[in-house]
Amino acid sequence: MSLHQSVATEYYSQALHGPYQVYDAGDLDLECGGRLRNLKIAYSTLGTLSAAKDNAILFPSWYSGTSKILEQAYAGEGRALDPNKYFIIFANQIGNGLSTSPSNATAAFAGPRFPSISIADDVRAQHRLITEHLGISQLQLVLGGSMGAQQTYEWAVRFPDVVKRAAPIAGTAKVTNHNAALVSTFIDAIKSDAGWDGGWYRKGSDVQRGLRNHARVFAASGFTPMLFNDEGWRSIGFTSVDDFLVGFVEGHFIPQDPNNLLTLLTKWRSGDTAKSAGADLTNVLATIKSKTFVIEIDEDAFFPLRDIEHEQRLIPGSSLKRISSPWGHLALFGVCPNYNKAIDSYLKELLNTPV
Repeated sequence: MSLHQSVATEYYSQALHGPYQVYDAGDLDLECGGRLRNLKIAYSTLGTLSAAKDNAILFPSWYSGTSKILEQAYAGEGRALDPNKYFIIFANQIGNGLSTSPSNATAAFAGPRFPSISIADDVRAQHRLITEHLGISQLQLVLGGSMGAQQTYEWAVRFPDVVKRAAPIAGTAKVTNHNAALVSTFIDAIKSDAGWDGGWYRKGSDVQRGLRNHARVFAASGFTPMLFNDEGWRSIGFTSVDDFLVGFVEGHFIPQDPNNLLTLLTKWRSGDTAKSAGADLTNVLATIKSKTFVIEIDEDAFFPLRDIEHEQRLIPGSSLKRISSPWGHLALFGVCPNYNKAIDSYLKELLNTPV
């Protein structure tokens, strides 16, 4: 076992994020020119795949998220993602700690030696999972929030004959200059900790100050002023702003591996479906065949309405769907009843739309 395999704590475990399965995807040649060897994709499923294999939905993970977090926030009987109707596949992106990541890679490529990964690399790996491992040729829906939206766009552009419907939520096909600058502040917060040591720390807790700083910056921009000022955090059991920030936000990030988070952040910051397709954004989004609902959160400071609407107008036959939530971008976590009701309504509408 490598030094950096020992960094992975109990956080990345079946006990906390299972049950999930692991698909051995083999070697993956990367967009950067390198190679990720012995790629493992962790994924979970809900529901039963039909005999015709025509009821599958794919939901890739977002930044710092896992398949379990997605399941708990979005799936269930009577909801849009109903396992009684659909076979729902929750795929953990490369670098999230469950799939191959800096914290669990083989010794030579662990920690800061982990190769540069792109959104396109994730989607090509997921395509192997879907087609070669699960034997599915068409997906009724691909959806995802934030970094999951980046992957959704990549799926719709790269594999247009596979994706019948697409629902990118609170994310863009191409990172804007403002969004890239914001993500850089998250990266800088982690690296500001002397314990980071260029990524050669011995355990994640050595970078605890950096992780806590990152969590605070993330919260200040991810939630809205209304949530803080109107004390909306009381609805989920917190007693003060600091109690909320420590118990909810820092508590989410502290157990995670810093190099894993940096891998995801770097991937997020460089997200560009147009670049990976070798064309400009207008022409690339015009190729999307999927029936597409582009879903935004009005109060989202990460991905403002103007940026999302600009891309939506470039997608033929697409619709813009709006949700209001004082939780802002982080309504994605399923903590806002208004968001949950609206997202289910839109996804049901999309799934019931003939294509």
